[in-house]
Amino acid sequence: MEFFHILTQQQTLAPIMLTFKTLGVASLLILTLGTALGYYLTGERTVTRSVVDFFVTLPLVFPPIASGFVLLMLLGRSGLFGQFLPVKIVFSFIGVVLASVVAGLPFMVKSVETALKGDLKKLIELSHVLGKDNWQTFWLVILPNIKRGIASGLFLALGRSLGEVGITLMLGGNILGKTNTLSLEIYNAVFSGEFDRAMVLATVIGVLSLSVCFILRRVGAQF
Repeated sequence: MEFFHILTQQQTLAPIMLTFKTLGVASLLILTLGTALGYYLTGERTVTRSVVDFFVTLPLVFPPIASGFVLLMLLGRSGLFGQFLPVKIVFSFIGVVLASVVAGLPFMVKSVETALKGDLKKLIELSHVLGKDNWQTFWLVILPNIKRGIASGLFLALGRSLGEVGITLMLGGNILGKTNTLSLEIYNAVFSGEFDRAMVLATVIGVLSLSVCFILRRVGAQF
């Protein structure tokens, strides 16, 4: 009973709902950008593609807190790009979404890249020989053959975004009731000595993470 009492408290429900809202928006962006970038990076290697690949891959090896700091310097009100932006990114919901996208996007891009390699290139060439344009080739040849890679990449990306802390802390600011996601709220609860609430939040994020793992296994079995 204590578990459900803590779970239904507003201070517990708010970061959970914020996390679901963030993942909902981030998933659309990751799906769109990840598929497009993965397809773009499988083309002939150029300097531009190498640079794009470098920045896409960087969040996988660069510490999240450092990545967040760099983005803060670039997108803050007085940042290199932030001063010209019409919307406020730092310490807002947009910043939280951006943090989730940056953290999860590499997993989506790499999954799509892997799915596009090998025999699929021969099928694409054959489609062009048969008179299909790029748009028809994408919908009739590419998409059906990489749907498993897309699904796996998306859930891996969302799993990574679910546990994101460092970038979110820098861009979102961990503002209570506004940008404190589920992962950040676990830290807040522990820091304030609310270990019971931290355990409830950890259980919720654990169930969500296990659900992602289960879905990934189902995706691998279905396609």
